[in-house]
Amino acid sequence: MVSKEHDAMKRRAARFSVLSNSLLVVAKLVVGLVSGSVSVLSEAIHSGIDLIAAVIAWYSVRESGKPADEDHHYGHGKIENVAGTIEALLIFGAAFYIIYEAVHKLKTGVVAIENLGLGAAVMAVSAIANYLVSRHLLNVAAATDSVALEADAMHLRTDVYTSAGVLAGLILIKLTGIALLDPIVAILVALMIIKAAWDLTKSAFFHILDVKLPEDEEAIIHDVLQNHREHIIEYHKLRTRKSGHIRHIDMHLVVPKQMTVESGHALSHEISEDIERNLPYSHVLVHIEPCPGGCERCTVECPKVSK
Repeated sequence: MVSKEHDAMKRRAARFSVLSNSLLVVAKLVVGLVSGSVSVLSEAIHSGIDLIAAVIAWYSVRESGKPADEDHHYGHGKIENVAGTIEALLIFGAAFYIIYEAVHKLKTGVVAIENLGLGAAVMAVSAIANYLVSRHLLNVAAATDSVALEADAMHLRTDVYTSAGVLAGLILIKLTGIALLDPIVAILVALMIIKAAWDLTKSAFFHILDVKLPEDEEAIIHDVLQNHREHIIEYHKLRTRKSGHIRHIDMHLVVPKQMTVESGHALSHEISEDIERNLPYSHVLVHIEPCPGGCERCTVECPKVSK
């Protein structure tokens, strides 16, 4: 039930992002064309990429919620990682295009920018709107552990900073009358976008390569196992990875050799449930191994077997 509710939350948040980005793209494009500001147009391009990213996020959260099937035994979670990687590539492309246009403006000369007030107004509205939408997306992403929504939120949060930067540039142009500031601000915006794209690449793409869970999450697993130390001799071959919002965890547990199959099965279930309670959306696989004998616990707990 919780999983279905979270899937519905993710889809609603993704649709809201698509609507918000659509309105901002139109507003920035119109104002950029009217004013002739390359920095405003660069923001329109950035929001256009955000719109594409929002559509990708909406599609990925819809598909990732599907259960495992005959062709996808581990579910569809990695589609969110693929979506995040595609979004990062789109942002890189947009940033380099903005730099290209800005450098072209610097070489050919910058014409006077008109309707600075209108451009400043749309940037202010954009910054406020994207902040509110990104905050909502981050809250939903945190509640549902959605990589795609987190990526979408990072896009929009970057848009907040870049819109604020363009707004500051337009104000400086108004105060100084130096139109050259417009492409310079556009280049600075592009550099900020590249930084955000790289951060997104690290959080989305690397999970496709099955990197292990973060240190703090693995520490939780170790704490759970430590809480069951009276029932196990030791554990090894702990492996972790993440597919979308699903964590895959497997390990080998060495238990006293006299432990019954039933007791070992119950122990593995108890440990799995404790891990899943502390790390939601975890799929845990436990392999039970009997102690080969000769250790202190086997000698104390089962002297007849040890001999």
